[in-house]
Amino acid sequence: MDAGPGPDAMPLAGLAWSSASGPPPRGFSAISCTVEGTPASFGKSFAQKSGYFLCLSPLSSLENPQDSVVVDIQVVADKSALPPGFSPVCDPLDAKASMSKKKRMCMKLAPLGAADTAVFDIRLSGKAKTVPGYLRVGDMGGFAIWCKKAKAPRPVPKPRALSRDLRGLSLDSSSQPSKSGFPERTLSRLGSRASTLRRSDSIYEASSLYGISAMDGVPFTLHPRFEGKSCGPLALSTFGDLTIKSLADIEEEYNYGFVVEKTAAARLPPSIS
Repeated sequence: MDAGPGPDAMPLAGLAWSSASGPPPRGFSAISCTVEGTPASFGKSFAQKSGYFLCLSPLSSLENPQDSVVVDIQVVADKSALPPGFSPVCDPLDAKASMSKKKRMCMKLAPLGAADTAVFDIRLSGKAKTVPGYLRVGDMGGFAIWCKKAKAPRPVPKPRALSRDLRGLSLDSSSQPSKSGFPERTLSRLGSRASTLRRSDSIYEASSLYGISAMDGVPFTLHPRFEGKSCGPLALSTFGDLTIKSLADIEEEYNYGFVVEKTAAARLPPSIS
């Protein structure tokens, strides 16, 4: 039993015919020989000596789930209608080129993200030959056409590159600077005045796992004269001359009756004779 496509095999993204006298279309490779080793030229006749090769184009990557893949191949009569969802395999340089007077090949495409199975390879042989592990599609131009189908791979999104700022938040020790090599942490973001402060200062002690202190992002810094001791327990001796007053004391001290204002307001304006 055939093991199927390898882990690195890519499904086919398209099929095309190409003149045997020229190179295949860009991104395609031509099937120039059958499995027996004979030339695999279609449409060769006295009027057309070069003939045509069937060309395959594998999918370039699995990143985009909307990229099309070949999910089925059929050989139909030349004058019959195409099956629903199928499109003819053509020569990109000559859409009217004919590979056979009686039959034509068509393929069905589907987005990678919606495909259950896909075609991974195509081989050609003589009509009496059997290709193990491949499904016979049909006969055309004196050749038997075989394809290998398998489960379509799942799309693999492209990994996003982390910015330098996000990499700085990594917990990976290899991406962090050595403490022995940098005993002092300069805070250039806080300006030149903060660049001389050591990380051992009290306002920079509460650093998190990511090396961010409580002062990161603050656009100013305290002068060392006000920074050190004021962060400790409150010293009540500093407020020894503080007098605590009650509400009655405050009302008595600042009582104002507005007598002058009330007297002036009570006076009648002089009458005009």
